[in-house]
Amino acid sequence: MGLFDGIFGKKEAPARQLDHPNKLVKGDMISIDDSFALPSQLRGKQLQVESVSTYEYQRSQEPEWLLKGHDNETIFMSIDEDDETYLAFSIKLNRGQVEQLFALEQFGEIFEENAQVQLDRLPLSPELDTEFSAWTTDQYHLQTSGQFGYFHRQDYRGQRPPQEEDSQHRGEAFESYQLLDAEEDFAIDIEVYENGETDVMLTIYRPLSDIREYWPVK
Repeated sequence: MGLFDGIFGKKEAPARQLDHPNKLVKGDMISIDDSFALPSQLRGKQLQVESVSTYEYQRSQEPEWLLKGHDNETIFMSIDEDDETYLAFSIKLNRGQVEQLFALEQFGEIFEENAQVQLDRLPLSPELDTEFSAWTTDQYHLQTSGQFGYFHRQDYRGQRPPQEEDSQHRGEAFESYQLLDAEEDFAIDIEVYENGETDVMLTIYRPLSDIREYWPVK
């Protein structure tokens, strides 16, 4: 067998097939459609997977891909699977941007017990319109309130995250809140962590076909 290996060379492993976002790993690249329906941060861009994290809930765990392009803007991507499968693209807001987009008094109602919240976006200035019009819509309603989970800065696809008794590696505990528009094309995702840190994300749902090409790292 060794003689034939020397003569003909060892058979190369087949190239990795990358044809679905669920298969993306760190280092892979994707190109996004150039549709004008997409935000400028996504439209026609080439994005590389910087890391893969995991959201763990009671009955599910979901990967999240952190993407960056040549402009170094951070985009988060996950997969939304219901009757159909969609891409969920998100960007993170700082406190000042939240105050510019929503009335804080109304925003604060999201965290009240048994809240029935209808959240209106404030009128957009020309500057905000350029940056956020494709990420937002006029009105949202509260869909999910206080769902408990853990955030792991690690890819646990195909394996079980550390359990509660392994507190050192358990992940970061949080409660999540989600608001959706009537057509469920836009969302606001909020995560409140045990240390008081709060992440606010704008999310849009898009067809899988918005990823035009895939380039595997290996």
